[in-house]
Amino acid sequence: SSGINAEWPLRPGKALILVGGFGTRLRPLTLSLPKPLVDFCNKPTVMHQIEALVEVGVTHVILGVGYRADVMETELKKHEERLGIRITLSYEEEPLGTAGPLALAKEMLVDEGNEKFFVLNADVICSYPFKSMLDFHEKHGGEGTICVTKVEEPSRYGVVVYNENGKIDRFVEKPQTFVSNKINAGIYLFNKDILERIELKPTSIEKKIFPEMSKEGELYAMELQGYWMDVGQPKDFIVGSNLYLANAAQHTPGILSKHPCVFGNVLVHETATIGKDCQIGPDVVIGPGVVVEDGVCIQNSTIMSSSRIGSHTWISNSIVGWRCRIGKWVRLEGVSVLGEDVAIKDELYVNGGRILPHKEIGSSVPTPTIIM
Repeated sequence: SSGINAEWPLRPGKALILVGGFGTRLRPLTLSLPKPLVDFCNKPTVMHQIEALVEVGVTHVILGVGYRADVMETELKKHEERLGIRITLSYEEEPLGTAGPLALAKEMLVDEGNEKFFVLNADVICSYPFKSMLDFHEKHGGEGTICVTKVEEPSRYGVVVYNENGKIDRFVEKPQTFVSNKINAGIYLFNKDILERIELKPTSIEKKIFPEMSKEGELYAMELQGYWMDVGQPKDFIVGSNLYLANAAQHTPGILSKHPCVFGNVLVHETATIGKDCQIGPDVVIGPGVVVEDGVCIQNSTIMSSSRIGSHTWISNSIVGWRCRIGKWVRLEGVSVLGEDVAIKDELYVNGGRILPHKEIGSSVPTPTIIM
């Protein structure tokens, strides 16, 4: 047959996103919203992934989650309709590691005659090269493709050793001498045969399934081009935002702000307002409905929706959650993270404070502290 049906076997219609637990590393933000819904560069983290999957023809996305979250179902329903796809939640009664969720979602992954599927770690931000992965996977003919990314300090990670065709030889955990500087990037494409290897019990795909596949010569590595970050904790979330903005400056500069107060790469939602004599940037994200008063300086930070920043306040290297009220002449720095609806009074200094939702801060926080 010709046309779309001829291509259909090459095009996986499904993807599984591994969300897992409660996102404790990203508290206090995840006390208000499940981690996949926390805004990253003005879009729920998981939507960066889902929209990229839709672009290569994925029509059914399954999220493997370790807890029930009504807010997640409601929010994803909206996106389902907007994108014209199915989004299903697959609930784990007990934590199943990184491989168990594939067994749990097995029926959904192979129905409709589906032969292949993508699997993603929910915390990974990059330029999602799904099209190149499909081509590479088709070419090598093995059971699995994993994306790898280059790192500066391989001794902190498990590294992947592979030959010039990408065939993986072995995995080395935290190598003390140099064997490779490529690590698993948490983005995979598998043939459905992998499901025969995985039992419905807590299993690590990295430690158990991948080494088996590489021994049999069935697993291949494709190097990611461009940026990559696991944004599951605050300091990496900030670095990841900066990488995303730098990538936008190169490829989609139209989305960045041209406001006269802006310096460097800055994303400002169209409904946000910025006062006079501000200095916004470099590397700042300002969400919907945010009000920035006069004379404010912000750099290397994210301000989430509906927050208000008082005049002459200085914010660096921090994340301000939704609906916060920050007074005048406040100084906020040192990877401070404010949960939802936090109020900070005028003229205070907050350094590395992790402030839980709905708190009012009336005195300075000079050293990194969790404020309950």
